[in-house]
Amino acid sequence: MIKRLLIANRGEIAVRIIRTCRMMNITTIAIYSEADRNSLHVQLADEAICIGPNQSAESYLDIDRILEACNMSKADAIHPGYGFLSESTTFRQRVDEENIIFVGPSFKTMDLMGDKIKARETMYQANVPIIPGSIGEVKTVEEARETAEKVGFPFVIKAASGGGGKGIRIVHEASELEKNFKEAQSEGEKYFGDKRVYIETFIDKARHVEVQVLGSRHGEAIHLGERDCSIQRKNQKLIEEAPCTALDSKTRASLHADAVKAAKACNYESAGTIEFLLTDNGYYFLEMNTRIQVEHTVTELLTGVDLIKQQILMANGEHLSLKQEDIKFEGHVIECRINAENPEKQFRPAAGKVLALHLPNGFNTRVDSMLYDGYMIPPYYDSLVAKILVKGTDRLEAIEKMKGTLEETVIDGFPTTLDFLYRVLSYEPYINNDITI
Repeated sequence: MIKRLLIANRGEIAVRIIRTCRMMNITTIAIYSEADRNSLHVQLADEAICIGPNQSAESYLDIDRILEACNMSKADAIHPGYGFLSESTTFRQRVDEENIIFVGPSFKTMDLMGDKIKARETMYQANVPIIPGSIGEVKTVEEARETAEKVGFPFVIKAASGGGGKGIRIVHEASELEKNFKEAQSEGEKYFGDKRVYIETFIDKARHVEVQVLGSRHGEAIHLGERDCSIQRKNQKLIEEAPCTALDSKTRASLHADAVKAAKACNYESAGTIEFLLTDNGYYFLEMNTRIQVEHTVTELLTGVDLIKQQILMANGEHLSLKQEDIKFEGHVIECRINAENPEKQFRPAAGKVLALHLPNGFNTRVDSMLYDGYMIPPYYDSLVAKILVKGTDRLEAIEKMKGTLEETVIDGFPTTLDFLYRVLSYEPYINNDITI
């Protein structure tokens, strides 16, 4: 049983994990860089260890230093949060070698789902719908041309280990194929050390819909409904909501069933997310996130299930404490991500001191944040500073409630996305649910 948990992360997710651990009587150990010495997660944790200078590469991404901190503090488990090393198979393997419990899926599952080609093959074999294209690796330009004849133009060439928009090329006509094929290979090798690529049909209009799943090492798996994450910029989500009101009951049931099928196909244990593209013609598997996600809070507010607690129980080797029929969906939840960015200047990241702060509260309102009066936002890390969530009886009520909640919120001292998000919520196509990625 986990008694001492080291959190290999920072910011609001570290605070979130600490709060559940307190409830479960688990001692928490925070790690921090020199820039985060005064951060909230350091102050709330039972113990804290500085693991390096400001730069992530020498602190939050330094596996040796994190494992050293784990051994120093006699932690028996590590929670990776999201981002940083949360989906690193190298980190996962090193944690196993040190005989430390990893709060997350097995190395084998992470390796399988982290490779987009292997993930597509696994889903294809499990009869989960995948985007039309190549099943395995496309090794040569000639193979790419043969695949192009089958799927048609336009199509996308993607790096097998890609992410964050890297290693992706859209091909509109045959004359562009060779150049884009080689560029995708080159970028995959440069950023991920993996030149393998595959091909998918280009889908220009779709919704990003993901299903939250829970699995145990005993072969059990359930879903906790879907989230619509279509409001994005540069592949980064801005607003998430649940349920997805574009789904009819038949499609929703099929989507949920395929998500559970996907989780079982890769022997998933812990909390994870199966991501789909939803089109007018159906839905397709996109990828699996083998970690807790930023927007897990949407599902928590909708269902009342503490996903961090469930992760810890699964890491302890327990059976699922919930059955599918235990999961109830009531109302409509919307989450807005508040980032320290300037929307008027192409969302340029901002840093500064919190000069005034008022975070909202009220019925069916939740705020996850790492801010406090006088806190200095460091310029070295992700710009997310808070997540604001509301729950209404339906989508329109939730929109109006969120607008009022954003109006009440005060974060002064640096630019944020608060006003921009308010404008999105007031935008007629969003209100009418006429949205795509």
